[in-house]
Amino acid sequence: MLDKFRRLFKKDEQNKLDDKYIPIPKSEINEELKRKIIELEKLGEECSKVLQRKYENVFEIQGKHNLRIWICRDIDGDEIKGLTFEKCLEKEYRSQIAIDYDGPKFDDDFYADTIELWYYFGGYFEGSGTLYDLSKNDLETDIEETLQTLLR
Repeated sequence: MLDKFRRLFKKDEQNKLDDKYIPIPKSEINEELKRKIIELEKLGEECSKVLQRKYENVFEIQGKHNLRIWICRDIDGDEIKGLTFEKCLEKEYRSQIAIDYDGPKFDDDFYADTIELWYYFGGYFEGSGTLYDLSKNDLETDIEETLQTLLR
């Protein structure tokens, strides 16, 4: 019975994730998309600053010190110093909102939580990407909901 419940929960979670992202085929990875990614990352930076100020005292009260919310960029999982959105059309580039703090966390992940903004994954010959869908979602609300979950 417990396994059925877990599968149902995972299916619901996957549907929620599917609703948040737009699949981008290789044929649509171009300079126009790059402009959208840059705008999305800038929006993410602004939301992160505002929400970090709003929630840092609430986290402190719960013993979760030094709340940090920022845009984290990596290529193939490697966080390269000085990596900017200029490299967003390189294969294996990923940008995400990273949320972290000092203190107890749900599990041993690298950060307390993340919200993926853009990920360009490549295969041997073809690549594609996923982009956070601003037309159906509100990034600030999603970050805030994640922060509230971390406070439970």
